[in-house]
Amino acid sequence: MLAAMMLMTLTANAQFEKGKKYIGGSLTGLNMNYTGADKFCFGVQAQGGYFFADDLMLLGQAGYSHKGSGGSDILNVGVGARYYIEQNGIYLGANCNLQHCGSRNDFVPGVEVGYAFFLNNCVTVEPAIYYNQSFRSHSDYSEIGLRIGLGVYLFKK
Repeated sequence: MLAAMMLMTLTANAQFEKGKKYIGGSLTGLNMNYTGADKFCFGVQAQGGYFFADDLMLLGQAGYSHKGSGGSDILNVGVGARYYIEQNGIYLGANCNLQHCGSRNDFVPGVEVGYAFFLNNCVTVEPAIYYNQSFRSHSDYSEIGLRIGLGVYLFKK
């Protein structure tokens, strides 16, 4: 049992090394988040990243969300970074997004805590809890929620 746990730890350590690339997608909402203005949200997000150092990844991201029963659509683009804790696959992330909704634009920094659960040596399921802080209206547009994603960690050449 101990040998199996050590092997899993060694495998996870090799996934977050400098030079690797990452692509991922996730679903947000599905009543798994809450804002002051909207009670329902559904969203999709795409991400691409690069490990510039062991355990540190830079991310580019784009997403779409449909919020509230009134039907507001939000587009966002942004950049972020993740730090992976090698021993267990937990990651800590921070990001900055620009959101566009109709005539409203908003700058939204955020933080997240997630877990990279490896299905094989490169594909992951990544649940995360996140908080996004709105600069336009904290009480109406800031949100806390759950995101479920799939990620692919590409080997460096």
